[in-house]
Amino acid sequence: MDRAGAHASGDRLRAVAVAGHRGDVPTVRAHVDDPDPAVRAAALGALDRAGALTLDDLEAGLADDAPAVRRRAVELAAAWPGDAPPDLVALLDDPDDRIVEVTAWALGEQQPPAPTASAALCDVVRTHADALCREAAVAALGAIGDEAALDTILAATRDIATVRRRAVIALAPFDGPEVEAALQRATEDRDWQVRQAAEDLLAD
Repeated sequence: MDRAGAHASGDRLRAVAVAGHRGDVPTVRAHVDDPDPAVRAAALGALDRAGALTLDDLEAGLADDAPAVRRRAVELAAAWPGDAPPDLVALLDDPDDRIVEVTAWALGEQQPPAPTASAALCDVVRTHADALCREAAVAALGAIGDEAALDTILAATRDIATVRRRAVIALAPFDGPEVEAALQRATEDRDWQVRQAAEDLLAD
C-alpha cells in the first residue's frame, strides 16, 4: 500500500472508530466490506460497541480471508452463548495458529460452552504442533470443567513447561486420586512456576 492509500485507510479507520462510539451504525456498516482488513476488523468492533452486531456480521467476519478480521470476530463471539451460532469450533482447524489460539480462549469463555468444544479442544491439546495453541486449549478445558477432558489435561501436565503450567491450573475444577497424584508430581517439577501452581492448588 502506498502512502496515499495508507493515509486513506487511516482516515476510514478513524471514521469507523468515531462512528462506533457515537452509535452511528450506517457509517460503520458502510465500511464492513472495506478493502483494508484493519478497517473491516474495526467495523466489527464498532458494530458491537453500538449494540448492532448481528449473527450475519459475525459469521462473515469468521469467514473473512484476512486473519486480523477472523481474530476480531472470534474475540467478539466469545461473549455469545456457545450452544447457539456462530460455530467457533471449526476455527480450531484454521491454518493460522493465532486464530486457533484465540478460538481456544473464546471457547473457554462462552457460557454455556459449545457442545462439541471439549472434544475439539482435547484434539488441539493432544495433536497441535504449536505450544501456544496447546496452552490455550488446555486452559479452556479447565475453564469448561468437563470430566471427559480430564485424561487430556492430565496428559498435558507432561508437556513443555508453559503447557504444564496451564495444565496444572486447569486441574482446579477436578478431584480424585489421579488429580492428586498429578499435583504431587508437579510439586517436584523442574519449572518453579509449575511447582508453585501445584502447591497453590494442594493448599486450597
